[in-house]
Amino acid sequence: MEELREYEEDNTITNPQTDGHTTEQPPEDDTEQRSDGEEVQPATSTPDVSTLTPDDLEDVEEAETQADLPGDNEQLHMTENTLNPVETDELQTVEEAETQADLPDDAEQIRDPPRTEDVGSSTATVKVVLVPEGHVLTVAFTIGLSIQELKRHLASELKVPPEVLQISLDGRVVEEQQTLMELGVRPHGSTRMEMSSTDPTAHPLRPVRPPEHDNMPDVITVRVQTDDEVFQEVVVEIERPRQQKVFLGGYRHRLTGAEYHHAFVQTLPKRRPEKGVVVFSRNTQTVELKSQAQQCPVSVSTQMTGIGCYISCINNKLVVPGNYTTADEYHGRRLRALICLQSYARRWLAQQAVNRLRQERDRRLAWLDLQEKQRNEEKEEQLRDRRQRWLNPQRREDFNLLYHALEKWRREEEQQINLSLRGAERKAALCSLLEQEMQLIAAIGRHRIAVQNNNYDATIRNFLDKSAAPHRWQAADGRLIEMDSQHTLRARELRDLYNSVNQTTSNQDQRLLVLMTLKHTVKEHDCQLTRDIVDLIDREVDLMTRGVKVASLEGLRKRISTLFLQYIKTPAFNPEVAKLLKVPQNLSQLRNDMFLCRSCQRYLRSADFSPAAGARLSGRCRDCARLDNIARSRDDFSCYRSILKRLRADEQRVSKNAKIPFLLQVEDVRYLVEVIWGSRSALHASTDLYNLVFVRWEPKKDWSPWNCILLSKEETSAHLEVQDVHKTYEAMFIRRIEHNHMLARRHFGQIPVMAGYLHSHSAAALGDTTAASAH
Repeated sequence: MEELREYEEDNTITNPQTDGHTTEQPPEDDTEQRSDGEEVQPATSTPDVSTLTPDDLEDVEEAETQADLPGDNEQLHMTENTLNPVETDELQTVEEAETQADLPDDAEQIRDPPRTEDVGSSTATVKVVLVPEGHVLTVAFTIGLSIQELKRHLASELKVPPEVLQISLDGRVVEEQQTLMELGVRPHGSTRMEMSSTDPTAHPLRPVRPPEHDNMPDVITVRVQTDDEVFQEVVVEIERPRQQKVFLGGYRHRLTGAEYHHAFVQTLPKRRPEKGVVVFSRNTQTVELKSQAQQCPVSVSTQMTGIGCYISCINNKLVVPGNYTTADEYHGRRLRALICLQSYARRWLAQQAVNRLRQERDRRLAWLDLQEKQRNEEKEEQLRDRRQRWLNPQRREDFNLLYHALEKWRREEEQQINLSLRGAERKAALCSLLEQEMQLIAAIGRHRIAVQNNNYDATIRNFLDKSAAPHRWQAADGRLIEMDSQHTLRARELRDLYNSVNQTTSNQDQRLLVLMTLKHTVKEHDCQLTRDIVDLIDREVDLMTRGVKVASLEGLRKRISTLFLQYIKTPAFNPEVAKLLKVPQNLSQLRNDMFLCRSCQRYLRSADFSPAAGARLSGRCRDCARLDNIARSRDDFSCYRSILKRLRADEQRVSKNAKIPFLLQVEDVRYLVEVIWGSRSALHASTDLYNLVFVRWEPKKDWSPWNCILLSKEETSAHLEVQDVHKTYEAMFIRRIEHNHMLARRHFGQIPVMAGYLHSHSAAALGDTTAASAH
């Protein structure tokens, strides 16, 4: 009864033990069935809570059983003065499901007159109809709050902005500053409003929960007796938490499947009375030993052999007492057994540790062998590639390698002649060496011309394929989409016609068909180039009809192919090639992109120069630099190019934001290797340039010329495992590396694009030093 009064004073009817389940009475026509199979007759009627006294309420609570709703997985929890809206199917469903107690007459009801300050804090039932869907939200709302507060609350539940909500009452839009009390809503009363969205496309009003899940009223009004002959109406909103109800036993209806709980599980457990005895004490947990004599309930006796009585001794056993074991001996034996077990266990643990170390060692050795094998394979691949480039050069870098090998051979021969010969013999040997060098240079030149002729057809074919390629882009789902335009189709048609013109065939009719197709194609545009092509086609046709041999027509066909290629490269006839031409057709683009070559005195574009990171474009062009290298120094830059390529790949793999390695050029890497690091490894002074790589000096900082070290590939793996270089290397070695960094900083600091990174790095280092000093 005390607990019931507390609940009545708090104006709530929620039972804490039932987890929000309301009592459901079975139908009068059916019978109940216990969980164990017994049938129980259902109750005939449900008493009115508002007309019962506290004693009657206690009797009802002991007799009634409570069950959850059949087929509903959600629990119902009823609390007072909550502002959570619950969505229902239709307005009629809500009105039919609500259960409200009948208010007594004014003569029978004894109630204190309401105070003015308590009217604004009273609650009322607000039914909000969602337009145009017709769903209903029922809310227990304080009549003293404004419509704006109601909008905010409904917007948070419907997941829409409050600005798009519009509430109307009786077809008239309600202002946000008005309160429910100003609109005529009385305490504990009800009203109906309509709510719509000003932007139904972007923010539609959807129900919070599907209507088919609602089969209980959302808000009920309960009449509670607060004092003797004093009743108070309380508006209670039912919450539906999503936790699964736990079945604690009870009855289950045989026909409908409804569950009815015992009254025991619907009430709080009784608290045990205090006995005044401390049960959690040392005395209750300590065993007390005592000795007590016992007498057997049955008396027993023994019989021995005597006069007139023989007892057989066949089954007798001789029991000999053993050695007496003292407590020290017993514990000593246990200790020895324990030591034996520990020794075996520790031996097993030691074996496991040794096996683990052995496996790690094997993995480490296997990894080292794999690294060594990969380095050997890479070195063999480099030697094989270099040998292939010597024997069959195809690119300009390959011919630079040949000239570098020729220069190396000449220097060795010249040094041998200077050491072994004197006077006229030395001059004759030098002249012979010069003639051999001239012959080798001429041989390399003839081979270069042959390679250019062989690569000419591949270059033209590649150019035509690029112009005829369709436009490609990647879709959102990852598929590659291709699209042909009228320009790509035109380029593809000209490419196929060019291949047919250059095709060697002995069939005269097929050749005539190709020439006629070419003639009709070029006659679409009238200019000097097309007229020359048409004249050459007519001449070849006339000679073919006269029976001239194919070998005699080779030069004429070459001229036709060359002019037709010029026709294809003209953007007016083939618009798709405009993006592939080196010289743009718009002359305004050439004003800021033309530079003078001081060697050949030609104005060329910036793409024809190969500057370093800090050099200007007004130096020598690529052709002049290549010709000067062949004539004088004959250097091979392939090793520096491979170092730069590997540096960019490593930094791109470590950091996606690496920038400095991509600003450097081959000449900058050559300066770093030759001038700063002396063309040798920093640790073991290895001089094989094909085996040297650049790595970070401090792993946590980005790579830069002032944060790098030149090592061989074998030393790189060991250096990358170093966490703190100042604790790993000696002080003298560190000072030597820092001196090289200072030289690199002085050289690259003169380059404007590199100076910005240098200043930012110095500021960061200064900030780290200041922070360390503060600590």
